[in-house]
Amino acid sequence: MFKLLKIENARMNVPEPVFHEATADEAISIGEALVLANGKLTKCAATAKPEFIAIGQLGASDANRKVAVCRVESNQVYEVPVTAVPTALKVGDKVTIHTDGLQVTATTTNGVITVENLNGASAVGDTIVVRI
Repeated sequence: MFKLLKIENARMNVPEPVFHEATADEAISIGEALVLANGKLTKCAATAKPEFIAIGQLGASDANRKVAVCRVESNQVYEVPVTAVPTALKVGDKVTIHTDGLQVTATTTNGVITVENLNGASAVGDTIVVRI
């Protein structure tokens, strides 16, 4: 999951939540990368830049389709697990989002998430620091 590590040069290190309606029959997990499509939240595609990170969760069959999210800003830095061995990655590489919207891959082709720090990551599931 994308976990906010810090907001640079901000008065508070807490993003302001907003509420948006989610696409019908789609579950949303805390820390998931999301975009708006036709005015509703949906999972972010691998090569699309996330607009929001979920700070609430929603089941696929929940009647109330509104969920709490925070806007992605350029001054935010996140910790996120990587789905492949990250040994070939370097600081500054841009990677793609995994299909679950909760992790990044080690794929740099058409990447949208910038690696800020590898944090000593050397195995699948290790956490790296990124900027969206």
